Formats: sequence, C-alpha cells, structure tokens
Amino acid sequence: MNGPPEDVHPVPRRASAPPAALGLLAQARRGLDEAAELEHPNDRYATAHLAALRTAAAVLAVRGRPESTARARRRIRSAWEVLPEVAPELAEWCRLFAAGADRRARAEAGIAGAAGRRDCDDLIRDAGMFLRIVERMLVRQPVLPFPGNPEGPGERGRPGGEGPRLRAG
Repeated sequence: MNGPPEDVHPVPRRASAPPAALGLLAQARRGLDEAAELEHPNDRYATAHLAALRTAAAVLAVRGRPESTARARRRIRSAWEVLPEVAPELAEWCRLFAAGADRRARAEAGIAGAAGRRDCDDLIRDAGMFLRIVERMLVRQPVLPFPGNPEGPGERGRPGGEGPRLRAG
C-alpha cells in the first residue's frame, strides 16, 4: 500500500511559542494572581500593569524585529509603541495600557491615591482579558482535516481560507 495507513489517527497537539514567550506569559499569569490578592491599591495597580507589559513582551518575543537603522535603535520606545507595528490587532489594547503607564509610575513611586480600588479592579480584568487573547494568539490548537477531505473544512484547512493555525507568528 502506497497511501497513508488507514489506522493512523492524527493527534491534536498545541503548537507552542518559543520558551521565552511562554515564560513571559506564565509570569504575567502569576502577576495577575498576585495583583488580585494584594490589598494596597498602588501595589495592585502596578502589579497588574506589569502583568500586561509582560504579556506584550511575549508577543514581541515572537513577532518582534530589530529596528532597521542605527538611529532608530538609539531611540527608546515603549512596548506599547512597538507592539502595534508587529501586532496591529492589539493596537486598542496598547492604547489602553499606554494610558495607564503614568499611573503605574506614580503607584510604583508610592504616591498616595495614585490608583483607586476601581482602577485596580478594571486593570486586573483588562489585563486578564489581554493575556487570554495573547495566549490564544500565540498558542493555538490545530484544526484537523475532516475524514475523506485532506484539505479540511475550508480552503487550506480553515473555514474562510485562513490556512492552518499550527504555529505562532
């Protein structure tokens, strides 16, 4: 028999992002858990914002590319500025977290009232949603082809012709 064996069944496996990106996502998850348990609003806010920043860093670890000129490399830019260039689908999230960067700096400096309880709750919720979106983006479950159709449910294996989603990037 020259074709594929009939008794071999594909096993779905999660395609994985590089270890550095997965480590950043794990740190972000732990940071959000910690932020939810902290009592002081400044600590909660700073910790949750740092979790969002680590989530952004995970995307940059996968999709980031070095600046093309020496002049551009000398200029320091925030992750919230760079991320929309490599992941435009996250631009709104970048604007949201960039807007909270000054508050995080004030909270880390210990300025009284830099963050309130509601600010913290909102940021923890938003950072958690951002983390889940990025996790789905970077670590995807492959779609297996339908029996009898090696191409799967749509063109190139995905509904709507998007192609297989086996790897991050």
